[in-house]
Amino acid sequence: MKNIITTSLFFLGIFSFSQQVSFETIFKDKISIRAIQVWDDKIWYSGTDSKFGFVDLKNIQNQKQMKLSEEKLQFRTLAQNKNHFYAINIESPAYFFEIDKKSLRSKIVFKDTVKTAFYDALHFVGDHFAYAFSDADADHGLKLAVYKNGKWSPLKNKIILHEGEAAFAASNTNIASTKKYIWIATGGKASRIIRLHLENEQFEVFDTPFVQRESSQGIYSIDFYNDQFGIAVGGDYTKQNSNINNIATTNDGGKTWKIQASGENAGYMTCVKIRPGSVGKEIIAVGDQHISYSSDYGKTWKKISDEKNLYACEWIDKNTVAFAGNDRIVRMTLKF
Repeated sequence: MKNIITTSLFFLGIFSFSQQVSFETIFKDKISIRAIQVWDDKIWYSGTDSKFGFVDLKNIQNQKQMKLSEEKLQFRTLAQNKNHFYAINIESPAYFFEIDKKSLRSKIVFKDTVKTAFYDALHFVGDHFAYAFSDADADHGLKLAVYKNGKWSPLKNKIILHEGEAAFAASNTNIASTKKYIWIATGGKASRIIRLHLENEQFEVFDTPFVQRESSQGIYSIDFYNDQFGIAVGGDYTKQNSNINNIATTNDGGKTWKIQASGENAGYMTCVKIRPGSVGKEIIAVGDQHISYSSDYGKTWKKISDEKNLYACEWIDKNTVAFAGNDRIVRMTLKF
C-alpha cells in the first residue's frame, strides 16, 4: 500500500507541474544544438554542419542561419561578449570563430592543430576574459585556451588530469564563473572540480563524490549562484535512468560537494541553470529524457516534463527558459 501511495503522489506531482508549464517549438531544422546564448531578444545557436544562427523571440518567423565554414564542422560551444560571438568546433583542427554581432561576418581568430584537441566548453567572464576547455593532450595536462587583451592563446598551467579524466561537450556548461572564480568540471574515470582564482591566477583541484570511474560518467554541467553556492548535475549517458550520485551541491565554493536526491531524481542530466532572482533556491535541469525542477537548492527534484532529446538550456527571463537539442529549439513558460 505504501508503494502505491508513493507512486500515486509522484504522478500527481508530475501532473500538477504539467498544468503550470507550457511549451512552444520556435525553431526546427536538421541540426543538433548543444550550445545557445540569449542576446537582443533572440536565441542564438551553433550546431552541426557548421550552422550558426538565431530565432527572434518577439517574432519567431524572423530567423537567420549561416554556415561558418564550408567544411561540415560540429559546434558544441558558443559564448559572447559585448561585440562578438565566439564558437569552436570539436575535433582537430579546432577553429576559433569570431562573429561580429552587427554584421554577422565571421573569421577564424585562433587555431589549435594538436591532434587531440576537442573543445568541450567556452565561457566568457565579463567582456575581456574567456576560457575554453579541451580534452587533455597526451601528457594529461589540463588544456585551456584563454582570451585576454583581445587575443586567444594557450593557458600554461601545471594541472595534471588522471588517465581517462576528460569532459563532456554536452551543453557548453561545464564551466561557470563569478567575478572571483572560474570553475571547470571534469568527468569520465575521474570527476573533479578545478577552480581558478581570477585575481592571482592560482588553480585548486577538488575531488567530488559524483558517480565516476567509467568514461561515460561524471559531471556534465555546473552553475554557481555566487562565490559559495553551486550545483552540479550529470550521471551516465549510457544508463540514462540511473540516478545514483548524479546531483551535488557545494556551499564552500567548490571545495566540498554533497550528493543530493540520489536515487530520487529522473536520471541523467546534461544542463543545469539557476533561476534568475531565486538566490540559488530554484533550479532547472534537462536531460535527454526529461526536464526537472528543484525549489529547495537542489535537495529534491520534480520531473516537470517528459520532453525528449533536449540537451542545453538558458533562462530568457525568470519565467521563461529556452531549450535546444535534436532538430529544434523550444521555449518553455513557467507559471509558478
